[in-house]
Amino acid sequence: MPVIKSIEELEKIREQAKDMINLRVDNETKTRIVVGMGTCGIAAGARAVMLAILDELKKRNIDNVIVTETGCIGLCQYEPLVDVIQPGKPKVTYVNMTPEKAREVVVKHIINNQVVDEYVVPNV
Repeated sequence: MPVIKSIEELEKIREQAKDMINLRVDNETKTRIVVGMGTCGIAAGARAVMLAILDELKKRNIDNVIVTETGCIGLCQYEPLVDVIQPGKPKVTYVNMTPEKAREVVVKHIINNQVVDEYVVPNV
């Protein structure tokens, strides 16, 4: 563990810790889109799906959404998978996504607050 040698170093560490806390608060107050980017997801086209989501959000000037990636979710037969997590609402998992479907989800679910039922994970 490094030794802190000055007040300036301590202040820098304090600011970094505050930034991390603020990032966690943002995760609780902003909509999150999580794209499954495990090996199976990438092989099924998750990278193109994620790029389409990012592009659509940027094109529409939406900046209150956090887009992240995760590893394997365990539903390989439904890849690419996308979770939409909105504060105070149940998580919605979209399956067999394509870039076109991803753009539709941004418009219908993120902007118009309407779940696109035909793309939601079936009850298994």
